[in-house]
Amino acid sequence: MTRWNVRILVAGLGALAVAAAGLGMFLGGDDEPASHAIADCERSVSDDRSVARIWNEALLAAVRLDVPAPTVHARTLFHTSAAMWDAWAAYDENAGGLFVDETHQATDRSAAREEAISYAAYGILVERYLASPGAEESVTGFDQLMDDLCLDRLFTGDEGDSPAELGNRIANTILTATVDDGSNEAAGYVDSSYAPVNPPLVVASSGTVMNDPNRWQPLELEVMVAQNGMPLDETVQTFVGSQWGDVTPFALDRSTGDGPPLDPGAPPTLGDPDTDQLFKDAAVAVIAAGATLDPDSARTIDNSPAAMGNTPLGGYDSRGHELNPVTGAPYEPNVVALGDYGRVVAEFWADGPASETPPGHWNAIANTVTDSLADEFRIGADGPTVEALEWDVKLYLSLNGAMHDAAIAAWASKRHYDYARPISMIRYMGGRGQSSDPDGPSFHPDGLPLEAGLVEVVTAASSAAGQPHEALAEHVGEVAVRSWVGAPDDPEAEVAGVDWMLAVDWVPYQRPTFVTPAFAGYVSGHSTFSRAGAEVLTAMTGSEFFPGGLGTWTVPAGSLEFEAGPGEDITLQWATFADAADEAAGSRIYGGIHVWADDLRGREIGYEAGTRAWARAQEFFDGPSDTGPGADS
Repeated sequence: MTRWNVRILVAGLGALAVAAAGLGMFLGGDDEPASHAIADCERSVSDDRSVARIWNEALLAAVRLDVPAPTVHARTLFHTSAAMWDAWAAYDENAGGLFVDETHQATDRSAAREEAISYAAYGILVERYLASPGAEESVTGFDQLMDDLCLDRLFTGDEGDSPAELGNRIANTILTATVDDGSNEAAGYVDSSYAPVNPPLVVASSGTVMNDPNRWQPLELEVMVAQNGMPLDETVQTFVGSQWGDVTPFALDRSTGDGPPLDPGAPPTLGDPDTDQLFKDAAVAVIAAGATLDPDSARTIDNSPAAMGNTPLGGYDSRGHELNPVTGAPYEPNVVALGDYGRVVAEFWADGPASETPPGHWNAIANTVTDSLADEFRIGADGPTVEALEWDVKLYLSLNGAMHDAAIAAWASKRHYDYARPISMIRYMGGRGQSSDPDGPSFHPDGLPLEAGLVEVVTAASSAAGQPHEALAEHVGEVAVRSWVGAPDDPEAEVAGVDWMLAVDWVPYQRPTFVTPAFAGYVSGHSTFSRAGAEVLTAMTGSEFFPGGLGTWTVPAGSLEFEAGPGEDITLQWATFADAADEAAGSRIYGGIHVWADDLRGREIGYEAGTRAWARAQEFFDGPSDTGPGADS
């Protein structure tokens, strides 16, 4: 039974309750539709946030309780943002709606907008989260929020001109218009058309078998837990969101022909004469990143904007920033242990347990930026200041339009190129041997490249007592790597550390119940979402820099989840939104989730998705658009 069926059944009881509370809620002015606010009800919602912000935070709370499917949550964030925008725009003489483009009048326009926005958001969210594993808590939370706003949540009318009817009409229109948008919502977002070409990689066993080492391989785990910590019934991964390239976008052109809508081009492949070495080098770079995750190492890194950031799109040439443009002073050094930094960024940006997933994470960042502006809201830094509600509905429409399109673009590429993950690459090549020395032991053209101190062949000499490979003495002739060795038995108190291990046993810096996301690698969703979000925040605020020229987040000592650490508080710092996006993108290499191509090409299409979404949003800010969402496609 859907939310609407439930609400219809209880509508009669709701009407009786309303009558008992008083008829004043139905009585407006002579020429104005009445409000459906509950009479004699005392609001228990603080006025320090706009109603759009309140509903956005309620949505983020629901995401944290749900299965972490970034595609699905990006879609719901967008549709909820569009619903709130359409409700706000209906009371503006210039703005145009996306799904419902109407014009209404109200004596108290602020109250009308708050009511219409609330009914629109409530209608979307209850329907979308009824089937969530966290439905009981989430839907109860939505109900409570309507009660706290003194709005009759049992009212279902959608044919009149009252704010509540307008809000319900917007929710109904969006739900109807998007149920067949290519997401397979009616089937629980499951796509039965995809089948992996490779058999599962059994993580608990050594090595892997691959029919095609360039293609994605599902993992088989003894116990599988979703990225938000939720136990799953199955033990073999299925590709999440393989159909997402077919979803109706906001500002992108629909995919044509065989390629994705923002085609990054083919990634490097093993065995290709032009890209074989790049494929191998990228896998070795992931091993090298894992080798830095040693809290006992004396190596340090300056995490300040003076040393990091200001990286050109599509590369890793971090130039840093000479001065803080707001204060005019140089950025102070922020030197931290490299072993702690790598682990912190891998976990902070992982969007794991109790997280909002990457699209929601950028909503949380945007909300923090909003709080930093101290009510000085100017869209694009131009023109007069606007009220918080106008700022928020425009921010969410732009940002979540970009998140929605980033999901479509990234997952279209994931499905089209079906690219392998590092765990498959490293185990497969390591099982073949080494590819650097044709005259040396264990040579195979598809093997891992040798790198002293990082990738080596175990020999009798190297595995003798007191030598680096001593623990691998029974594996002479096999390839060993020096990297993070896997989760400790007691992650709260123990550190696994870095050591030599067989390449066929390599694992990424992740929980053993998760290991790697359940979809192909190319391109990185984190890279795409993050750069899209950074571009919208840059455009919205009119500056590429965080307010004050510096964004920070402190990760407390001892707060890591994958193993104990960090040893002391670590403060992450970014001068610009793009700097934060680049760190989020690069964190996936520390975490062993992605290789260079996944990351860098993801940043590029994220930039494109973000800039297109911002441009598209302006059409609705400035006036009615001739085309609805995805109509340019």
